[in-house]
Amino acid sequence: MFNRDKWNEVIESLTSNLFRTILTAFGVFWGIFILVILLAAGNGLENGVKQIFDGISSNSMFMWSQTVSKSYNGLPKGRRYNFELNDVAEIKREVNGLKYVSPRNQLGGFGGDNNVVRGLKSGAFNVYGDYPDIQFQEPMKILKGRFLNQNDIENKRKVAVIGEGVIKGLYDFDEDPIGTYVKVQGVNFMVIGVYKKRGLGGGNAEEDQKQIYVPFTAYSQAFNMGQTVGWMAITAEDNNSITKLKSQVFDIIKRNHNIAPEDDRAIGNFDLFEQYSKVSGLFIALNAVAYFVGILILLSGVIGISNIMLIVVKERTNEIGVRRALGATPWQIRGQVLFESVFLTIIAGMTGIIFATGVLAIVNALLPKGADIPFANPSVDLVTVIIALSILIVSGLLAGFIPAQNAIRVKPVDALRTE
Repeated sequence: MFNRDKWNEVIESLTSNLFRTILTAFGVFWGIFILVILLAAGNGLENGVKQIFDGISSNSMFMWSQTVSKSYNGLPKGRRYNFELNDVAEIKREVNGLKYVSPRNQLGGFGGDNNVVRGLKSGAFNVYGDYPDIQFQEPMKILKGRFLNQNDIENKRKVAVIGEGVIKGLYDFDEDPIGTYVKVQGVNFMVIGVYKKRGLGGGNAEEDQKQIYVPFTAYSQAFNMGQTVGWMAITAEDNNSITKLKSQVFDIIKRNHNIAPEDDRAIGNFDLFEQYSKVSGLFIALNAVAYFVGILILLSGVIGISNIMLIVVKERTNEIGVRRALGATPWQIRGQVLFESVFLTIIAGMTGIIFATGVLAIVNALLPKGADIPFANPSVDLVTVIIALSILIVSGLLAGFIPAQNAIRVKPVDALRTE
């Protein structure tokens, strides 16, 4: 345990040349400051991306049919085919580990002809024929009414859930859309719900709000789709990876449609889980780079402290000789030098952490709340602070080790002869 005299000696030693001490400590201050800021920036990017993915079933895959690129069983290459409802049933039955398999059909969209009419107003909107499970695969909030349910599917009800963008295009200000009708290519659908969508395009992306959801069965009947499925949204259970299961799904499609087993180009897919995993791996790499760069900068500050402690030991050679002559052990001399080094390092480092925390608080205050940017809440957790403190302590010991060794090599008689 350190007594008051020892503390007074440390403070006197470090303040005897205050300007030199401050310049030396600045290297450690700057190193830990940069380390915390880099780690916080990495966390801010990760939080922003997770905010964009919020509500999305990231363990999902979207799959559609493409042109067959290889001839097989007497059938030519270059032919087109469509998914069918029996494909969906077989995928659900034969592939274990899937949570949702949602067949989908789509009509119209951005840049297309006006396909939806209400009164004298019309617009071009994406119209989806869906099952109720799609609400668990895409992030949306029901603002009014309800979403599609199984009764709508079984009874082929001509009902629709519309987005805020559809309301702006087809309705007057403050008009309640629930219970009204919209006409999709001549077929009337009653509005039963209003949603606000969030997703990869951003929480308020305009096109995300210009969509209409109707029951898959009613869509198929109204637009003569029969058993045809345009594409599928497939989600795996939490303890499974869709990336590992999708090959089984592809095998069923190839078998049902006489597609060569090695023809991977015949089925298009977007593996959201695979993309999300790549992004997560990127953040791990960014944190590793932040630690690497921060520790290198911190190391330069530690070298500065080690150099200044060597000078301090040289200046106190006479004092060390007196203490050795009075019976001070090598461990006491070494401990004093190491303690001064660790103390200076921790003070400089904690000041860097405090300044970095202040900068992060200002940045968080200036960031717009709820903005659709891939950067949110840059911060560091308690574990990071503990790691930083551990680095500081180890750095202080390293900085003081060589000066401490030099100090105990001083012979009392030689030290007493120095001026």
